Amino acid sequence: MSWTGGTFGERGRCVLAPNADIMTLDGTNTWVLREPGARRSVVIDPGPSIPAHLDAVAAEAGEVGVVLLTHHHADHAEAAREFAERVGCGVRALDPAYRLGSEGLGDGDVVSVDGLEIRVVGTPGHTSDSLSFLLPAEGVVLTGDTVLGRGTTVVAHPDGQLGAYLDSLDRLHALAAAHEVGAIWPGHGPVIGDALGALDFYIAHRRERLEQVEAAVARLVADHPEGLPADELPRRVVEIVYADVDQVLWGAAELSVRAQLAYLSAR
Repeated sequence: MSWTGGTFGERGRCVLAPNADIMTLDGTNTWVLREPGARRSVVIDPGPSIPAHLDAVAAEAGEVGVVLLTHHHADHAEAAREFAERVGCGVRALDPAYRLGSEGLGDGDVVSVDGLEIRVVGTPGHTSDSLSFLLPAEGVVLTGDTVLGRGTTVVAHPDGQLGAYLDSLDRLHALAAAHEVGAIWPGHGPVIGDALGALDFYIAHRRERLEQVEAAVARLVADHPEGLPADELPRRVVEIVYADVDQVLWGAAELSVRAQLAYLSAR
């Protein structure tokens, strides 16, 4: 099912970037948030430096109070400074390298613009600087790449860490279980109407994959009593666990396996 963005709730508008590929799904979701009747908006993840996309975001956003970043990956953050300078506002991010202005951004912060309230939830794991944004007035959370609208995300070693990611999923699940969050507005793919169900699936999927990796390692150890070179093990695990996945994705799968092996070795 194709996804084209659109208007969600009273405060959300998704402008889809034209950068679709096998990793970005339909493209990057740039979110424009505005309190009903307010003058200024908040732009989350301006996305790639594509002039037509930035024109579309600027047209939708109007006067912008601040740009926020869920994380530093280029498909979300490349155009952040360019766009902010264009509309005359700052960029707030966890990673200082991506900020424009003196204000940072971190877990527990509350961003308020013309009556719009956004609560920052630290959700590291996909990257070390991943943040999610809770919009209490809508009962939604914007997750960047921590939870996608379709499929599952990559936790890419070494910046991505599985232990942190599992903790972040648990944190989001607790918000959903407490009925603070009913829906997810992701960084790629369609809006998810059942946040709790999606997070149940994500957590179960990660646990299942981890069990599969453990089983693959045990099989490889049994088949190679002389031992395997450490650099060879992740790819061999991918060949077993991801045998039914398009090989074009095996590079990303290997980074994810490396994160899982690091997690298992630290347990």
